[in-house]
Amino acid sequence: MSYLGYIYNLIFYQPLFNALVWLYNTMPGHDIGLAIAALTILIRVILFPLYYKSIKSQRALQQIQPKIDALRKQYKDNQEKMAKELMTLYKTENVNPFSSCLPLLIQLPFLIALYQVFIHGLNSQSMEMLYYFVSNPGTINTISLGFFDLLKPNIILAFLAGAAQFWQSKMMITKKPPLIKGKEIAGSSDEKMTAIMNKQIVYFMPIFTVIIGISMPAGLTLYWFLTTLLMALQQVWMFKKQRNDEPLNLNNELPE
Repeated sequence: MSYLGYIYNLIFYQPLFNALVWLYNTMPGHDIGLAIAALTILIRVILFPLYYKSIKSQRALQQIQPKIDALRKQYKDNQEKMAKELMTLYKTENVNPFSSCLPLLIQLPFLIALYQVFIHGLNSQSMEMLYYFVSNPGTINTISLGFFDLLKPNIILAFLAGAAQFWQSKMMITKKPPLIKGKEIAGSSDEKMTAIMNKQIVYFMPIFTVIIGISMPAGLTLYWFLTTLLMALQQVWMFKKQRNDEPLNLNNELPE
């Protein structure tokens, strides 16, 4: 095993494996599905501060979109000046333009580690990786609720995961700029292309989720469904909270 592989196992794989086994030991009836649900909630709680900051930044980015459009239109013939002005705007408004990728990037290490757990970890040979304070269950029953085998693909869970992905992605789609005197604030073709790509992602990601879900162990699909559902519910709460709170520190004037 390489040094990076060792660090990855130490930080992600082994802790998640131990957490899942510990939850399996404590769940009523030793149900692996309930253990996965509890582990999903635990991960969402741990990641919530980062996710909250990311979503807040994405919403702020949407609010200053008219300013971005105006800058790109104003400096369309001077790419260097436009880039400088955009960076100044992001810094002034305290917005991270790359924040939209953060939730997915945060999820990937956990998703990969859980995939490894379901592929290689749910057998007696892997129990040697348990911490001393986690009881060895011997073997893990992969049947949940008496009929779901979470080691085999499940098309129902795959479609549920896709539906949750669609709902979560739909909430984050960038709104079109407001109209002034019947015309859009910005006529940038780049922004129109970005809007088209955002809409394509809204539909592509759920389809991709379903395709992947019907080929993966149902335990991993269950995790993806639950974590996406919780992310969507967190977004609903956060958007409602932002509407009730004072508006973000953003002025609505467009740059000269």
